[in-house]
Amino acid sequence: MTGRVVVLGSLNVDEVWQVARLPRPGETVLALASHRYAGGKGGNQAVAAARAGARVRMVAAVGADEVGAAYRRRLEAWGIEAALTVVGVDAAGGGGVRTGRAVITVDSAGENAIVVDPGANGCLDESALDTLADLGPGDVLLCQLEIPLGIVAAAVRQAAARGARVVVNCAPFAVLPAEVVAAADPLVCNETEAAAFADLGLLPGSWLVTFGAAGCSWDGEQYVAPLVPAAEVVDTTGAGDAFCGALAAALARGATRAEAVAAAQAAGAEAVRRRGAQPDPEL
Repeated sequence: MTGRVVVLGSLNVDEVWQVARLPRPGETVLALASHRYAGGKGGNQAVAAARAGARVRMVAAVGADEVGAAYRRRLEAWGIEAALTVVGVDAAGGGGVRTGRAVITVDSAGENAIVVDPGANGCLDESALDTLADLGPGDVLLCQLEIPLGIVAAAVRQAAARGARVVVNCAPFAVLPAEVVAAADPLVCNETEAAAFADLGLLPGSWLVTFGAAGCSWDGEQYVAPLVPAAEVVDTTGAGDAFCGALAAALARGATRAEAVAAAQAAGAEAVRRRGAQPDPEL
């Protein structure tokens, strides 16, 4: 039987502002339009994996707010098992913790700049690890680094001990324990992140380095990306997440490296042709 993809990661509400060009430091520009989208690297990758045909479980935290409830409904509509922790108050027992949010400006060329408020994502704790107890051989744990790193490390150790495959998308960049990096098969990162890991002497189980439109490399094997004409690039937000989700889905169904990369690159190429990090992303 095809394995499952269990995504441990972030859920955000993306406030996307379309601008003619990104503002320079200290400059104000007027938005051409604005939208509220479902986002967060974890949510984006879970939807991409489900869209690629995988059975998906999303392990994350949301606030006790309207957008958190809306995100749960969205995941379930995609057929994703939503194993969500609802965070009601902050650690000090004060006001409520909101579902994570991101403010994204996107220019006319599709380039973006992003600021993230982690919100409930930063409150994900070890209770989430209970949802990983049934992982086993054939399953894939897919992680990113927008949640507490200690939870990522514990989840990777648990999944690896149970024989599941671990895929870690090192975004945003952060230093992980050596044994956690070594368990990643693959560690997905860009050129800058790969250089940082190499400088630290940290080596993953396998290494998938992405080069944007130039393709990617998996342990030195080069793969050319599909050509997307510049006129068809609408928004690069979430293209890397589409890549990772489709990659995990392919690996869970037993695909070879070449097959998995082809599926991942096709998903990434499709993602840049639409607005938002997910299909039909309005939340």
